[in-house]
Amino acid sequence: MNNRIRTIIFMISALLLLAGAALYITTLPVAPHLFAVGASGIAICHFTVPVKDLDFRRRRLQMFNVFASILMLMASSLMFMERKEWVICLTIAALLQLYTAFVTPKDPKQT
Repeated sequence: MNNRIRTIIFMISALLLLAGAALYITTLPVAPHLFAVGASGIAICHFTVPVKDLDFRRRRLQMFNVFASILMLMASSLMFMERKEWVICLTIAALLQLYTAFVTPKDPKQT
């Protein structure tokens, strides 16, 4: 998948994920669906990153992103079952992605 297409899918999915989480408070029936589509889009973006050419550190951080995507998918299934534990899964996923965003080196020559 092209990096530009992956970036566009990621941005749209992140907005859908945020909208689904925010609308869940209002008890709209469409909120879990928005959240699930957003989580699926983010998971697709993380699962299609080629890791063959990455060094060990970037590969490890990519696995954190994959695990965060799985947690977001799990949160969406918990949201459909109307359980409150989806917040815990989403918080852990957000913390993993926040850690990955700050620790990932910006320059490939830095590692």
